[in-house]
Amino acid sequence: MHDRAPSRRSLLTATAALAAAATTGAVTPATAAIDHDRLRRLLSRMSLEEKVGQLFVMRVYGHSATAPDQADIDANLKEIGVRTAAELVARYHVGGIIYFAWAHNTRDPHQIAALSNGIQRAGLAQPTPLPLLISTDQEHGIVARVGEPATLVPGAMALGAGGSHADARKAARIAGAELAALGIRQNYAPVADVNVNPANPVIGVRSFGADPRAVAGLVAAQVRGYQSAGVAATSKHFPGHGDTETDSHYGLPKIGHTREQWAELDAPPFESAIAAGIDSIMTAHIVVPALDPSEDPATLSRPILTGILREQLGYDGVVVTDSLGMQGVRTKYGDDRVPVLALKAGVDQLLNPPHLDIAWNAVLKAVKDGEITEERLDESILRILRLKAKLGLFRDPYVSDRDVDRTVGTRAHLAAADRIAESTTTLLRNDGGLLPLDRRRQPNLLVVGADPASPSGTTGPPTATLAQAFTDLGFTATALSTGTAPGTAKIDQAVAASAGKDVVVVGTYNVTAGSAQRVLVARLVATGVPVVTVALRNPYDIAQLTGQAATVATYSWTDVELRAAARVIAGRAEPRGRLPVPVQRADDPAQVLYPIGYGLTY
Repeated sequence: MHDRAPSRRSLLTATAALAAAATTGAVTPATAAIDHDRLRRLLSRMSLEEKVGQLFVMRVYGHSATAPDQADIDANLKEIGVRTAAELVARYHVGGIIYFAWAHNTRDPHQIAALSNGIQRAGLAQPTPLPLLISTDQEHGIVARVGEPATLVPGAMALGAGGSHADARKAARIAGAELAALGIRQNYAPVADVNVNPANPVIGVRSFGADPRAVAGLVAAQVRGYQSAGVAATSKHFPGHGDTETDSHYGLPKIGHTREQWAELDAPPFESAIAAGIDSIMTAHIVVPALDPSEDPATLSRPILTGILREQLGYDGVVVTDSLGMQGVRTKYGDDRVPVLALKAGVDQLLNPPHLDIAWNAVLKAVKDGEITEERLDESILRILRLKAKLGLFRDPYVSDRDVDRTVGTRAHLAAADRIAESTTTLLRNDGGLLPLDRRRQPNLLVVGADPASPSGTTGPPTATLAQAFTDLGFTATALSTGTAPGTAKIDQAVAASAGKDVVVVGTYNVTAGSAQRVLVARLVATGVPVVTVALRNPYDIAQLTGQAATVATYSWTDVELRAAARVIAGRAEPRGRLPVPVQRADDPAQVLYPIGYGLTY
């Protein structure tokens, strides 16, 4: 079918010169040796247009590189001016492609592998045959582009609650091995931001926690895990996106840290990632006046990217921008200037510009006009080529159905994810020793609450997943979705359904002072039936709720975390998680209700 046409042998024969240029010896993709002189000779044969193309990592719609659905062809024509991924590579010589679920790139493992192979075939069909670096945002937890049947492991804050470097490394190694089997060789993870601001709307549980040293250790563990599996890890978002109240997708956040505070709070995880040999670092669309008084976003800041990241921290790997389609990087300059300024600041890879033709031609013009020297361009191209060579992509860029079958979603990987998840569930409240529940004394459960959309589109909904998990554990459990903003009728329905139940389990999601979820919990507590709340995302929910007998935090609502929470609530596993962030009083943030490291046990 789609496996390897043309055959591996014919492709490798056709690109023998490139293979020789990139690697020496019989090596694995994760440890491929690099012949720098041959890479430079390869660079010298590239046209200026090919060089410019190598800088770009672009989205493209469709499940296939050559035969996407008509709706995806139409979307590609509208946004990019090409019909398919293969045409994108042929026209713009892009160095990489980023996969998204919403772009229909990630339907199932064999389809993803076939798409990757089709993209690589297009890369090797160019005048200068070059493999592509295929990437995605597979942070796990609340950001996952590849879903079941691939293994979904706990996300960053959950791993922060677990506190185990070995588990963090194992989770990344599993995730990396599965991505590599799909042909995805650059992952935009782990997040290195320190979530010191509970009001942060964009990072939150994507961070390992609020303690810079703890975050640094877990970042290094995940870098080693991913890269030992042959996937380039990418720490983000430099110089640190943890203390912001603005989402850079929609605005330009400003970080008020002094240079000393930055060095103490934000820098350690990036320093740790660099020490661990991180392959790539992603920039942040944030303003940090203490680091660059011009108030340019960090993505466009030479003092931050060259002065601090390159010169002060000594990093010489690949620097990739966050998406250039985000509003944070588009507020000050036009779409034609942003990619040019990013390159002048010290960036290597330009990720997902809103209008590729504008961005690509702007960079080409800047080089032809002398605003960017070709020597500067070559620096970035060599970094990108070195990374491709390190990953073994010149030696063999293809994946096989056999590798997918023996790697993706295996029983061993799924069991490891379950075990790791159990160590992350955090018990924050347990009045009167309500937990663990006993299926003989408390057999009848009602599960209500929020049902946020699945991060990957393949899991949940949470109420049904929890109810099924309790049923599998021997309880009689009924699910009732009440949503994130339940109205009076839905709350009345939940109260009525609680009659005769032994315990009500309520899944909460980002509860605020004015949230109707507070009313739901209060009304259920008033029935006299014991209430257990499960914070499906932010552990801060507990500060907004009163009267419940017990609370656990899961840090994500993927099935692996919810099943682990059910096992903890049912006493099949011990609650071992510890808060990686402090939970402050809702009415007085200066007071800490639950400090870092807090967590109850049975």
